[in-house]
Amino acid sequence: MKSPKNLRLLMGTILLAGTAAAQDVKLIANSSVRVDAISITDLKSVYLEEKTSLPGGGHVEPVLAKSGPAHDAFLRQILGRSDSDLQLYYRSLAFTGRGSIPKTLDSDEAVVAYVAKTHGAIGYVSIGTRAEGVRTLDLGSEARSDRKLLARVEPDYPETLREHGIGGTVRMRIIIAPSGGVREVEVRGGNAALGEAAAAAVKKWKYAPAAAETETEVSISFDAKR
Repeated sequence: MKSPKNLRLLMGTILLAGTAAAQDVKLIANSSVRVDAISITDLKSVYLEEKTSLPGGGHVEPVLAKSGPAHDAFLRQILGRSDSDLQLYYRSLAFTGRGSIPKTLDSDEAVVAYVAKTHGAIGYVSIGTRAEGVRTLDLGSEARSDRKLLARVEPDYPETLREHGIGGTVRMRIIIAPSGGVREVEVRGGNAALGEAAAAAVKKWKYAPAAAETETEVSISFDAKR
């Protein structure tokens, strides 16, 4: 379990990352997108095609830049993926019929022009790019959890994986209900079988009650030598 000091450092890192993203890229949307701000979580979900609409904002369509400083910053600070990883992800969506490869454009100016004329389009450009005819979106803050963990259940290590020396760290995004129960777990990295075991355990964790739902990221390590 993280110490309060380390947790505060983690929260600071998250906030600084969000600030950096806001400084390095300008988020733009077609006038049909009826929001003024978007959270990092929602923005990432739109670009990973996990959702096709925003609360109160209607249908959205992600637009990609082909390369450039804004593209590099967006990949690093928002999606947390390399360009090759992202393209492989989109090809997998298209191959399985679960999504498609977004429109990809060669320049900031081309992104602005496409977003301006395309219903629901949302994109990113360099901070100094003129963005006439589009809506500029703020990168909103998110409710991150600093709630005290009251009860932690350790995962069951799958015996077959332990016997074969298969371990590693599982990263998860969790949503904590006001009551303190874990409402949702999303595995974001690690072995799939270990991820199932970790998620099953985390769903039994109990946090201190709060006035509203909160979100945080947690990691569980599996060491086959222990």
